Amino acid sequence: MTVALFRRIASPKKALTGAAVAAATTGMLFAAAPAQAAPAAASTGKAQAIAHKLIPDAAQYKAFSKIVEHESGWNVTATNASSGAYGLVQALPGSKMASAGADWKTNPQTQIKWGLDYMNSRYGSPVAAWNFWQSHGWY
Repeated sequence: MTVALFRRIASPKKALTGAAVAAATTGMLFAAAPAQAAPAAASTGKAQAIAHKLIPDAAQYKAFSKIVEHESGWNVTATNASSGAYGLVQALPGSKMASAGADWKTNPQTQIKWGLDYMNSRYGSPVAAWNFWQSHGWY
């Protein structure tokens, strides 16, 4: 039954949730490791200012910001120890963001550009991505 459950799950984030449920049902210990703690206010403010500049529409920025707050707490180097997701938008794998720039590991602008492109191409907009996130707990 567990194998069938994992085959039906399309997303790695959903697979982790499925694994946690399966482990809990069988009595196994499974501790989820959240992304690292949020960075200092100065770097958070810098990343938010960059996002505001790249996303001038208030509703789109607010949705993008909510996703980033939930995913990484605006920490550019946030790493999820369980999945390996990385950065502001928790790209999986993080190296996907190299398509937006070679400095993807440390540059909030590169990560924001990649995340915005991802949200626009997969969901149509940050607002649509946030709507999906709210109903699924991931995007």
